[in-house]
Amino acid sequence: MNRLYPVGIQNFEDLRSRGYIYVDKTSLLYTLVQTGKYYFLSRPRRFGKSLLLSTFEAYFEGKKELFEGLAIEKLETEWTEYPVLHFDMSLAKHLDKEKLNEYLAWRLREYNEKYGLTKNNDAGVNVQLADLIKRACEQTGRQVVVLIDEYDAPLLDVVHEDENLPVLRNVMHNFYSPLKACDPCLLYQSYAADV
Repeated sequence: MNRLYPVGIQNFEDLRSRGYIYVDKTSLLYTLVQTGKYYFLSRPRRFGKSLLLSTFEAYFEGKKELFEGLAIEKLETEWTEYPVLHFDMSLAKHLDKEKLNEYLAWRLREYNEKYGLTKNNDAGVNVQLADLIKRACEQTGRQVVVLIDEYDAPLLDVVHEDENLPVLRNVMHNFYSPLKACDPCLLYQSYAADV
């Protein structure tokens, strides 16, 4: 049977369902989940950070069928489904303050609809994120998993700009600020960025 190499594929479900070659490191994923709550994944570009976050997403969503034949299948006994908030910040590059806030609100709106949260659409993105985490936790009765891919992407293009960097950094700081206050509602957090 000829199997294809997954060049450029960053989605675990796509990779597994289409039969691509997959180097099984799920025992390490299981160890990470069992031993910590917060992870910052910093690796060079094209080192599989997005695929790893996608794998975490499938795992925390309880998609056991995607892990058949992998090491984690023998390690995990419960396959509990948790609410997962997965933000890909790579689409937030090259944006000014207003457009960045719009992008964050757009990403939150998708999850707000999923969890039936419509009352806070006019609030700042930090309030929306805090409300969303609390609502998802209350509605499902389970702690929430937050995955943020390329968490610093909006800042990389302006890192040497004295005018724009502080403005965009404040937007991102504002967006991420509720995560500490929402800690009781959070099961796991992982952030990925290029080095």
